[in-house]
Amino acid sequence: MRKRIIPSDQPVPADVWMNPDSVARVEVSSEEPEHPVEAALLPGTGWRASRPGPQTIRLVFNGPQHIRRIRLRFVADAHTRTQEFVLRWVNASSEPREIVRQQWNFSGSTEEVEDYRVDLPGVIELELVVIPDISGGSAHASLAEMRVA
Repeated sequence: MRKRIIPSDQPVPADVWMNPDSVARVEVSSEEPEHPVEAALLPGTGWRASRPGPQTIRLVFNGPQHIRRIRLRFVADAHTRTQEFVLRWVNASSEPREIVRQQWNFSGSTEEVEDYRVDLPGVIELELVVIPDISGGSAHASLAEMRVA
């Protein structure tokens, strides 16, 4: 066995976020021109759907990726509502598999941040489905940030 003692003052390596421009094609169900999907995938003002109801953002990778971290940040609008999102992944030999399905109540809080440590080898697609209001209201889905490492 090979062993090395790591000094306690040595920094922990940071995750390197993927640049979607170079590793994937993005598919999106709708977007407002002022808030395109790339504004959530790269530093920007975030994405917003052009119509109410469930919306999908899908990253289709150029080749299999080993994903270890996914960070999502949602910022609430003026509507009090319960939002649900589903995060799924696909590799070359599988049907879509859920990573997480979660609901969040935007009534007093204005921001939801989810940071998932995962071990997903061979990912060819990563899909986020956002249902902005599970009661069927007129809210538009939005996503302030989505980062993948």
